Amino acid sequence: MAIKLLLADDHAMVRKGLQVFLATQPDIELVGEAANGRETIDKAAELRPDVILMDLNMPVLNGIETTKMLQLSQPEIKIIVLTSFSDQDHVLPAIRAGAKGYLLKEIEPDELVQAIKRVYEGKVELHSEAAGLLMKLVSSPELSTAETHMAKVSSTSAGARKERLTRKEQEVLQLIARGRSNKEIGEALFITEKTVKTHVSHLFDKLGLTDRTQAAIYAVKQGLGE
Repeated sequence: MAIKLLLADDHAMVRKGLQVFLATQPDIELVGEAANGRETIDKAAELRPDVILMDLNMPVLNGIETTKMLQLSQPEIKIIVLTSFSDQDHVLPAIRAGAKGYLLKEIEPDELVQAIKRVYEGKVELHSEAAGLLMKLVSSPELSTAETHMAKVSSTSAGARKERLTRKEQEVLQLIARGRSNKEIGEALFITEKTVKTHVSHLFDKLGLTDRTQAAIYAVKQGLGE
C-alpha cells in the first residue's frame, strides 16, 4: 500500500516540482496539496494522509502552528518539515510542535523519498544542520517539558543506566546523536541494518526512550554526541 502524502507549501513552483517527482514514486501517493496552514488542516481532515510535507513560512497559519493543531486533531499523521530555514527559531519550535522530521529543501530527491518512508515507519529524520543545532540547544536552561524530562534522565541515575549499555549500543547511540540513519550507522559500524535496528530497540528499552530525538538529547547530556 502506497504512503498517502499531503504537500503543504505556499509556493506553486515548489508544489509543482515535488508533484512531478513524487508521481514517479510507486510507494508514495500524493493525495493533495495545500497553500496555507488552514487549508492544510482542512485537507488533512478530508484526505487522511499518512504523512504531510510541511513548509514553515505559509500564510494564514504558519507551519509550526499548523503542526501543533494537527497533533491535537490528528496525531496519527506524521509531519515532516521541509523548509529553507535551519536556525534555532525554526528548528526547535517545529520539533516541540510535534514534527517527526526536519529537512531542508536542498535535500536530494532520493533522500527525500527515503526520509518520507522512514518517518512513515515511525523513525525521526533530521537534517544534519537541524540535528547539530538541536544538540547545542539541549544544554540551554530554557528546556521544554520533554527536554526537562530528558535532563532528569541524564542525572546520576541516568549515568547508571548508561553503564548498562553495551559498547556497541553506545556507539549506535553516539551516531544517532549525529543524525545518522540506521543504514548509515550500519555502514559506519560494519553491521547490517537489521542489527542496527536491534541495537536501537535495546537501547531505547534500557534508557526508557521512545524516539531518536530523545535518544539524541540523552546522548549529548551524557557526552556521547561529540
